[in-house]
Amino acid sequence: MKQVIATTAAPEAIGPYSQAVEAAGMIFLSGQLPINPATGTMPEGIQAQTRQSFENIKAILAKAGCTVDHIVKTTVFLADMSLFGAMNEVYAQQFDGAFPARSAFAVKELPKQALVEIEVIAVKA
Repeated sequence: MKQVIATTAAPEAIGPYSQAVEAAGMIFLSGQLPINPATGTMPEGIQAQTRQSFENIKAILAKAGCTVDHIVKTTVFLADMSLFGAMNEVYAQQFDGAFPARSAFAVKELPKQALVEIEVIAVKA
């Protein structure tokens, strides 16, 4: 059985998908663009965009009764690998203690010309 997780504290899905789905104690978040849910806009620059993506992730996790401490895997999509270092600085600040497993890729283009999109998998303890 699966349960859809949705919150207005994160941007609405811009297509036929859910913000997140919980199944068997695992929470699968769709990729989070750096869209401010209150304004519908994206901040400028990779560091501000990375922070906003994590704010969206945190809001969805909170709706599921979790925090970033429950994240076991992240996937980071970047508009260009030259952004990796600056993204990584902000990324590292999001976690206390052990980091989750991670993959990071440069892609040809992200929706809405975002510089970053981050998806996560979390496990309820």
